[in-house]
Amino acid sequence: MARRLRGKKLVIASHNSGKVGEFRDLLSPFAIEAVGAGALGLEAPEEEGKSFEENAALKALAAAAASRLPALADDSGLVVPALGGRPGIYSARWAGPTGDFAPAMERVHRELGKRDRSASFVAVLALAWPDGHSEIFRGEVNGRLVWPPAGTRGFGYDPMFLALGSTRTFGEMEPEEKHAISHRARAFLKLVRECF
Repeated sequence: MARRLRGKKLVIASHNSGKVGEFRDLLSPFAIEAVGAGALGLEAPEEEGKSFEENAALKALAAAAASRLPALADDSGLVVPALGGRPGIYSARWAGPTGDFAPAMERVHRELGKRDRSASFVAVLALAWPDGHSEIFRGEVNGRLVWPPAGTRGFGYDPMFLALGSTRTFGEMEPEEKHAISHRARAFLKLVRECF
């Protein structure tokens, strides 16, 4: 049985303002104060894991230990089977040190060429406590990649990702609409069922 979250303050172990904002939105119905790692001056650990699960746990455990508060981390990315699963856990790194995803989307498009454009977004959430305990939850959404990118909402690869059954990319969707079907929302729903 998963450990329950009892406190009302939670560190979001991310320096990505888009992710922190999404988590604030997702946590708002639970009256939990979500504070980003950057606001606490926490350093981001080196992501040395070989999977989304390993990286999410590493980030959550580091933030929980440093802040002495429960911490929630996400490791997520775009998985493209025709590219051997890349960019995968390296999705953010493809955007370079400035986090500019326009060249990263262009790289995905260029490397795909005329191959199958099926893709999925994966999000793994790790909820960790200062004593070293953690819980892991995975969510996925399948779709395909479009070109040119469409929309300016969201972040990362959202403007080129069209979820199955949708007529608009994640970049074109209102936040509430994306939250209803996204990989992060699916992982978050599992976390809520087990830990809230």
